[in-house]
Amino acid sequence: MSEQGPTEAFIAELKRWRDVRGLSQSALASAVGYTPSYVSKVEGGQQRPSATFAEGADKALRAGGALRRAFHELDAQGREAPTPRSPGAGEPHTSSLTVEHEDTSLHFDGRTYRATQRRRLYNDGSDPITRYLIRISVDRYPGSPDRSNQHYREHPLTWEEINLSASIDGEEMKWRVQHDRDAFKELWLLFENDHGRYPLYPGESVWLEYSYTVGADKWGTWFQRAVRLPTQRLGVRLDFPAELDPVVWGTETTMTAAAFPFRNPIRSSTEDGRRVFSWSTDEPPLHARYRLEWTFRAQKTKEPNLTRTADTASARMQAIGIVQEGDPILTAAAFPFSLPDEAEDARRVVAELHSAADRAAGVHNFGKGMGIAAPQIGINRAAAIVRTPEGEAITLLNPRIIEESGDFDEQYEGCLSFFDVRGMVPRPMSISVEHTDIDGQQRITIFERGHARLVAHEVDHLHGLLYRSKMRPGIKPIPVSEYRGTGQTWQYGTAREENRRGT
Repeated sequence: MSEQGPTEAFIAELKRWRDVRGLSQSALASAVGYTPSYVSKVEGGQQRPSATFAEGADKALRAGGALRRAFHELDAQGREAPTPRSPGAGEPHTSSLTVEHEDTSLHFDGRTYRATQRRRLYNDGSDPITRYLIRISVDRYPGSPDRSNQHYREHPLTWEEINLSASIDGEEMKWRVQHDRDAFKELWLLFENDHGRYPLYPGESVWLEYSYTVGADKWGTWFQRAVRLPTQRLGVRLDFPAELDPVVWGTETTMTAAAFPFRNPIRSSTEDGRRVFSWSTDEPPLHARYRLEWTFRAQKTKEPNLTRTADTASARMQAIGIVQEGDPILTAAAFPFSLPDEAEDARRVVAELHSAADRAAGVHNFGKGMGIAAPQIGINRAAAIVRTPEGEAITLLNPRIIEESGDFDEQYEGCLSFFDVRGMVPRPMSISVEHTDIDGQQRITIFERGHARLVAHEVDHLHGLLYRSKMRPGIKPIPVSEYRGTGQTWQYGTAREENRRGT
């Protein structure tokens, strides 16, 4: 394991987060008010970063304080001299290597992931190549960098668990560590072993293969490939246990952070108890990032807390992954998205919300419609979805109520985070909600009656409020066993008056 000085540690974090967010040096420089040359010199070890740059880069890259902490470590060591590094002999440059074919596979056995990457490399330069830089990076909680950074400080990724193996045309390879951080490792694969050296000469091709293992406790449900070299064909294969009922989707992100679904579909097949998803593309553009994400729809039913005690409504919701009352995340204001810069993060959170809504719909009949906010699935971001009784899906990003009607209505509500009771809550009959589209456009939408109630409930969640705080003084929720409105829609106007008269 390598020892890193504070300068190298800061550089490693800066490169990692710039890569995660898909920002070029020029784009980062523009975001923080520095020149591309300055960023290049910082990453090359020729320029000591300033406190202003470190703070700005942490904010622009949404690094959750990782860059600030790395800078404080550097600052605590005093004015450490820069450590400039020039490319060594045979170090690959973008202009000298082409990936003729890449096949990546990810195998999950229910507890650990094993990633294997095979690349057919062609040397189209004028010098022999003797090493190849690779990165192993994990993120257990995408979209919540604070939580991920804390998780890896407490449970760092180790070389022992990675169990790295690498070969070139079948010959075992040695490697040398470049960066060793809690959440990622960067190392040079050397085209040599104890038996000889195997340079890749100009005009020649070679198959390079490497594999590593990461436990599910450290690997989030995503896999990403960034195109750093000219590539002719790129393919990815995900191999999961069929009993977990996996669902996979993909997003392509450009250097401008514009994200859109894969242009061609992900294929799937089932054989011998395994569900295999495969996807490929030809001539992917440089600097594009291809991200595959998945959810295991059946996994939640196998968790230890789904036992005989899960016979209450709240226990069933907890068993499918809904955060329950008492967790501090439910009473904290959610962090807004910076859109369109965080469009990829927002899409990922919305996908997680729909997955959670599907699970909830599998254990309860929501006749009035339903909604769920990101804090209820452990993500402290300002996103929520609402599904109306008519089947409409409403996405709310950074919402806030800017106007309410003067007339109010009082009806029972339930909350997935304490689902054993129902509470009589007064709500305005009409609300105007300001929210942000995925492309960053501000919009104002008017919701009325039942839709207004559903939306207001979720907006409250994103501001750290539960419906208990909206009930009239002296009124308490009733047990769900006493509630008689399950499976029915809220009633308004004439229908409600007739129901009160018993007609």
